[in-house]
Amino acid sequence: MKHTRIRPFNTKDTYPEQNLDNDLCQAVVANGVVYLRGQVAQDLETRESVGIGDVEAQTVQAMENISLLVTEAGGSIEDIVKVTVYLTDIRYRETVYRVMGRYLRGVHPVSTGLVVEALARPEWLVEIDATAVL
Repeated sequence: MKHTRIRPFNTKDTYPEQNLDNDLCQAVVANGVVYLRGQVAQDLETRESVGIGDVEAQTVQAMENISLLVTEAGGSIEDIVKVTVYLTDIRYRETVYRVMGRYLRGVHPVSTGLVVEALARPEWLVEIDATAVL
């Protein structure tokens, strides 16, 4: 079966400061399931980081990216069934979950939260990975 790949890119373009060359995409639709790449505070059009130093603004950007990508895959935010949240500091938890909760009100996905030492760029404070079923 052929999968639909949404917003393909190469890591050499996304991370020019790193010596990478991987072909990836922002989302894959396979058998009615939408697998999203972990979303961060990066504008999907410009690849620029947004909300530097502001975990709330970064969470909004990540959730806006998730909403946009699920829509581009043919679904809606209500189709999300699982989220995994990566925080670089446990003190961000309340802010991140409060913002995320505004987007997911009434959706009731399962959720896993992790505290990690760092993300792919030092300015990123939160990353949210989501899966949706169409």
